[in-house]
Amino acid sequence: MFKITGNGSITTCDGITRRDFLQVGTLGAIGFSLANLSALKAVGALKGGNDEKACIMIFNLGAPSQLDTWDMKPDAPREIRGPFKPIKTKSADIQISEIFPRHAKLADKFSLVRSCYHTAAAVHDTGHQMLQTGRLFTGGINTPHAGCATEFLRGRKTELPAHVILPEPMGPTGGNMPHGQDAGFLGKAYDPFVLNADPSKKDFKVPDLLPPSDIGEARLERRRSLRQVVDGQVKSFEATESAKLMDANFASAYRLMTSTKAREAFDLTREPEKMRERYGMTRFGQCCLLARRLVEAGVRFVTINTFITVFDEITWDIHGSKPFTSIEGMRDIVAPMYDQGYSALLEDLFDRGMLDNTMVACLSEFGRTPKINPAGGRDHWPQCWTTYFAGGGVTGGRVVGKSDDIGAYPAERPVKPSEVVATIYHGLGLDLKTELPGPSGRPFPLVDFGTQPIMELF
Repeated sequence: MFKITGNGSITTCDGITRRDFLQVGTLGAIGFSLANLSALKAVGALKGGNDEKACIMIFNLGAPSQLDTWDMKPDAPREIRGPFKPIKTKSADIQISEIFPRHAKLADKFSLVRSCYHTAAAVHDTGHQMLQTGRLFTGGINTPHAGCATEFLRGRKTELPAHVILPEPMGPTGGNMPHGQDAGFLGKAYDPFVLNADPSKKDFKVPDLLPPSDIGEARLERRRSLRQVVDGQVKSFEATESAKLMDANFASAYRLMTSTKAREAFDLTREPEKMRERYGMTRFGQCCLLARRLVEAGVRFVTINTFITVFDEITWDIHGSKPFTSIEGMRDIVAPMYDQGYSALLEDLFDRGMLDNTMVACLSEFGRTPKINPAGGRDHWPQCWTTYFAGGGVTGGRVVGKSDDIGAYPAERPVKPSEVVATIYHGLGLDLKTELPGPSGRPFPLVDFGTQPIMELF
């Protein structure tokens, strides 16, 4: 959490230390390092393309079963096809599970990629890394989330952060590895703004948009001009690049905390009650509504974690026995919540004329075993699964790739995680040949050489 109070070592004339204003935690979009500053100067904040483009990444943590959702196999044996039936949709080329009736009415607006796969370990964390950054973390190098790289290359459009995570970062999923939801080697300057709150709660507030209770607005205002309040002990420090950077950090924090536009963007009470109910008064539904509001206010990238952990919560992780979820739990709890929130988001973006410039990417870390296990669920299966995209230049109603007869392996057009992330960058108008300042300042390619977006979507 962003802190503007603390135990500092240098005290100003009115009793507040310089360090009091410079402690930065989850409000990472403010925490620059000198290496970040130099890199930003070298690369530049804007890299061309349509500056109105945005992305909402819905990450279905836990991993939906492809066979029970988007890639059904009604002619396979029962232990393969599962308990649900396929239904027709608004697209003649797409059939999906009966547990998503609202999706069926919008199938002309999204397109499915049914041949995703990866060859890393079948644990949640590896898939989280690859599907959000395009790479598996190796050699101690953590690559940046696509939203963080976007902020580095494009900067902010307004005083709002360029990348926001809702409702909070991914928690434990069993692998004890990084999930890929921060800026990695780009540094904390480009970490996302994290909501850390449930927008469906009646007392919903955004903690980092308000100054701490022990510092009032008047005292906060006086902190704006740090050079005017420090005593002679630090005047020599004031001329350094580090001091200038620190002051810029505080100014950025101040603008966010005192921004009327930021507070309004996060204020769901400004939405009609019928609109909130349209999305569903669930954590996921209200996160979808908040994502639309944030994009509308100028946020470039919003990541929604459908779930935070796979333990002791009804999620997509349908192993069939506790602490995980059953297929019936997915049908009765997860699917209705997800179907309502996603469909409302797509319809709302379309109605407001925002869908053409806003890509909605629905991702997950892997798929599920073709054969139902003895507990009545399905286990981890990275060999084949489905992702899907809408808006941001994507042509709806299409199916890219094909799985085999039991949904176990790609049969046509295999798609790697790096191609999924490249597709997001392409939708945002970013040049895939761009290089980022990597570890030790060496150039690091935005995507691996030769990686291309899934052009069949456009």
